[in-house]
Amino acid sequence: MKRRLDAGRGALIAGAFLMLGDPAAARLIEENLRVPVTIGSANGELVAREIVVTVFHDDTMPRPYPLLVLNHGRAVDAASRSALGRARFSVASRWFAARGFMVAVPTRIGYGVTGGPDIENSGPCNSKNYQPAYAGSTDLTLQVIAALRRRRDVAQDRTVVVGQSFGGMTSITLAARNPPGIQAFINFAGGGGGNPKDRPQKPCAPQLLERMFAGYGKTARAPTLWIYTENDRYFGPAHPRAWFDAFRAAGGKGEFHQFPPSGDDGHRLFTDAPQSWQPVVLTFLNANGYILRR
Repeated sequence: MKRRLDAGRGALIAGAFLMLGDPAAARLIEENLRVPVTIGSANGELVAREIVVTVFHDDTMPRPYPLLVLNHGRAVDAASRSALGRARFSVASRWFAARGFMVAVPTRIGYGVTGGPDIENSGPCNSKNYQPAYAGSTDLTLQVIAALRRRRDVAQDRTVVVGQSFGGMTSITLAARNPPGIQAFINFAGGGGGNPKDRPQKPCAPQLLERMFAGYGKTARAPTLWIYTENDRYFGPAHPRAWFDAFRAAGGKGEFHQFPPSGDDGHRLFTDAPQSWQPVVLTFLNANGYILRR
């Protein structure tokens, strides 16, 4: 196995791996970066930590690469958050890389190999305080973007932010800030307060989330794509549509796609059925400045 290192400034590279297959096919590079970040926790404390970011790119694609940041979700218990390991989303990451993106997948503070305190806890079900948790993951995402943009092979002004579940909510939170150089935001099954075991399809304080999405819609100006399923065991079929409608009514730009039931829990559509969402995402990105092949 051949090793490659890229001396990108602003991030320490722990390892890089070249996956070799058919010589005529794409060459996918996977790197492990360590990026220092400083994030405000839900209780107002600042937490500084070096996080692990997994990066994928196709060595045969034109450079500089447009950047795509892909955020993971949040498990309902500490043991599962610790067991995350290194966030990769390898199937989706490879698919995006094959279409020309450099894909960055952060393992956020409080998860897997990054470790650290649980700074994304939004409180008990009967007294949720969602905004600080999503503000923290949004700040982390912006710091990851800044670190990757210091690389010579990354475009400074072409970025897409994608996320699943908690990560999907992070995408819309970031869209509300209108950061420069980000053309599109994609939300897979985004929301908060869901527990498929104890409260299937009944998230905590859904009206609070609806008001929060409405607030985001007042300021978000870039296009957004929202993807859900009818059998999402975290949020159910009705709440996501109400959240999107509140966002749009307040002025946000967006498309909403609710897929039929997928498996036993449509919340996992992003990882379990990529062939379902890939055409929708491709059409959305092509309509918003990214001319990508299938």
